[in-house]
Amino acid sequence: MTQTNTAVEDLYPSRVSAKPTVIERKDPVVYTNLDGREGPLDQETLASYEKNGYLCLKSFFSPEEVQQFRDELNRLWNANQNSDRKEVILEPESREVRSIFAVHRDNEVFQRLSQHPRLVQIVQQILGSEVYIHQSRINYKKGFTGKEFYWHSDFETWHVEDGMPRMRALSCSITLEDNYHYNGPLLLIPGSHKEFIACVGETPENHFEQSLRKQEYGVPDDDNLSRLAKRNGIDAALGPAGTVVLFDCNIMHGSNGNITPMPRSNVFYVYNSVENKLVAPFSGQMPRPDYIATRD
Repeated sequence: MTQTNTAVEDLYPSRVSAKPTVIERKDPVVYTNLDGREGPLDQETLASYEKNGYLCLKSFFSPEEVQQFRDELNRLWNANQNSDRKEVILEPESREVRSIFAVHRDNEVFQRLSQHPRLVQIVQQILGSEVYIHQSRINYKKGFTGKEFYWHSDFETWHVEDGMPRMRALSCSITLEDNYHYNGPLLLIPGSHKEFIACVGETPENHFEQSLRKQEYGVPDDDNLSRLAKRNGIDAALGPAGTVVLFDCNIMHGSNGNITPMPRSNVFYVYNSVENKLVAPFSGQMPRPDYIATRD
């Protein structure tokens, strides 16, 4: 079943052409002071986020806090090994748990974490408004078996499949293990958030059922990825457990598989501005379920 989005102009059309195209970003990166909102970040830090598209706040949480989150993450891993809940996503080639979605809704520990005052203040400062959780999940990247997440812009999927109209959202990754160069850390192309790479291929119905395990649509082309990486380089978000990485909704990012013994698990929240609420998906299809994309 499809539906036509006629109420909102599609400023970032994607998966509608046989060739990838590049669209210049039409939205600010930092919305600070649109409503006079102050926050914890100084102007130099905000300027770095605007330029690079991400911030790495090392040791944001204490070792004691991290251990509490890690204990709950491990408890959920054990509790969901044989679960058939739709929120539980398995690795593409095994029955191991890859991700658990909607933890801000279903789990008291991670609900409280999503509302952490200083964290929310920083997000609101960047986005210049009140915010809500668009999506949340915990990601497991176990030693030896954790698979890669291929290069992508989150906004491309959220726009096409969820109906997020503008680039006024950001992701927050809270590391629960030490992140090294070699255990599959988050990789980002700094500055890539200034361009929108429109992808090719028509989105299949219920695409999310496969894409959460392995994404094949909404994936950028090799030529544009090579151009962005050659121009801007690739950064790895490294740091001790408890580091917070905030990154713009449109930045190109991904991660390698983990063949080391060291796990690389994290808590992942997407904060969206209350002024950027979802409309009908720009793919013309039915919205993805609310455990993936909050519509209320």
